[in-house]
Amino acid sequence: MKFKNVAAAGALAITAAIVLSSCAGGGSTDAGSTSTPTETTPAVDYSSLAGTITAGGSSAQANAQAAWITAFTAQAKGVTINYDKSQGSGGGVTNWLAGSYDFAGSDSPLKDDQQASSQTICGAGGGLNLPVYLDGVAIIYNLPGVDSLQLSSATLAKIFSMQITTWNDPAIAADNPDATLPATAITTVTRSDGSGTTQNFTNYLSAVQPSIWTNAPSNAWPIAGSSAQQGGSGVVNTVKAGEGTIGYADHSAIGDLTAAAIQVGTGTDFVEFSQEGATNAFTAASTTVDTGVDGDLAQVIDYTAITEADAYPIPLISYAILCTEFSDATQADLTKSYIGFVASDAGQQIASKNAGSAPIPADMLSQIQDSLALIG
Repeated sequence: MKFKNVAAAGALAITAAIVLSSCAGGGSTDAGSTSTPTETTPAVDYSSLAGTITAGGSSAQANAQAAWITAFTAQAKGVTINYDKSQGSGGGVTNWLAGSYDFAGSDSPLKDDQQASSQTICGAGGGLNLPVYLDGVAIIYNLPGVDSLQLSSATLAKIFSMQITTWNDPAIAADNPDATLPATAITTVTRSDGSGTTQNFTNYLSAVQPSIWTNAPSNAWPIAGSSAQQGGSGVVNTVKAGEGTIGYADHSAIGDLTAAAIQVGTGTDFVEFSQEGATNAFTAASTTVDTGVDGDLAQVIDYTAITEADAYPIPLISYAILCTEFSDATQADLTKSYIGFVASDAGQQIASKNAGSAPIPADMLSQIQDSLALIG
């Protein structure tokens, strides 16, 4: 399955202006709609904002952040937003904990030790995990002559644990009875950096195939011998350049590469990524974790609950992580305004149209706005 990622800059600017103008002016968040704004569209005078937001982290969010920043600063002309995707989720959280970022983008919520550390910069309340971006972990491959591929969860676990090493292995053939598979050696392409995409993918493998994938879930790839690459773009470029390769990346980043359809549950359905499929998976399998932090919206996914053919089996939830208490009130208001836009109907429309991500469900967007209101 192929997906075109990012619209032309001119189209993006027009979309941004239309959507944000309607949002700021109290009208519809859809240029073609006459409906009134919902509670998830905050009323903000963007033109009154000024300052710089410094952030970074998740490379999965990169295309969405580019679209959000363009849209937001088209109205908030006094605001500069710098988002660095180069270090991935792990580096983003590290820099945020060091006080270098106003917020971190991360494809996994704060771990217990990170939440404890966040009190150093955020006060006793610590940090908030707000799920602002929803997509899927795409399994991308480069195998000339094979234009479509189906992979069961068991086959996928065996490939990435290097128990299956050639493309004509009987397990892959069984998943693809109508395909002619070459004897080409398989090269798995993985992340070398601390990656939330890796965390999500290994969470999935551990949950659905624990007897095959015996490694603990981690943001660091646990198996030696793969082609390890920096960032999601490194994985995508390496798969694109090498025949016989297979890797994983956020779907918004895969460009014109082909992604496999993945078995859903234990049945016979194989599901390609779609925006609707990611949203359906979120609805079916995601619940809020009680972290003890007021307003925190960290999610846990029960992958075994994704059993219907209308849901994509490997959803990816990515977060904006920010303090419950800022040391600078002006910076707090500025950051809250931007994240509030990201987590609005308008922001989710722009990410969907320009990065191919799935809209966060409206009830969760409403909860995010409530959480932002708690930040001091």
